[in-house]
Amino acid sequence: MTTPDTMPLDHLVYAGPDLADAVIRVTELTGVAPVPGGSHVGLGTANYLVALGGRAYLEIVGPDPAQPDPERPRPFGIDALTGPKLVAWSVRTPEIDQVIATARARGFDPGEARAMSRRTADGELLSWRLTGSGKGGGLIPFLIDWGGTPHPTSRPLPEIPLLAFTGVHPQPARVHRALQALGLELLVRPNHEPGLVAVMESATGSPIVLT
Repeated sequence: MTTPDTMPLDHLVYAGPDLADAVIRVTELTGVAPVPGGSHVGLGTANYLVALGGRAYLEIVGPDPAQPDPERPRPFGIDALTGPKLVAWSVRTPEIDQVIATARARGFDPGEARAMSRRTADGELLSWRLTGSGKGGGLIPFLIDWGGTPHPTSRPLPEIPLLAFTGVHPQPARVHRALQALGLELLVRPNHEPGLVAVMESATGSPIVLT
């Protein structure tokens, strides 16, 4: 994976139909326990976080048992998942509207930027803008602009170092064209189904794979 300094990796999204189960799976696989992030009020989801090194992190997201079912489907296709999996990745930019316009001029539409927010476990409100996810089977990143909000990695987080990040897709060339419009690169190998592959370092120092 190669990203320019102006749009580095922000986070990977590991989603599941049961948030507690997804957190347990990450903990058992890595030996590192994610910490609560907060609730996305109105979306019916909550998340847990773990740092990946630098200003990147892993978001574990799933249904929030403290919220009623939302009126619309939960993000990241959570309602259709049968188990936890890597579903998306995000790159960070301080100029999200400019990046969207440039990508559109190059033939790829990332979608409109919309505002979102959540409160942390200690009550602080975090706000950001982001484009839609799920394009290219999750292999094309969504854009996120944190504005003046402190980045999640500014808080103490347990860490699972990210060693490598790649993807698989039935038509890698289509993914590459969209990535080029965004000024990004990602190694994408042919496969009958799209997917993301993250190699991380476990608490014991051994490499583990999250897909």
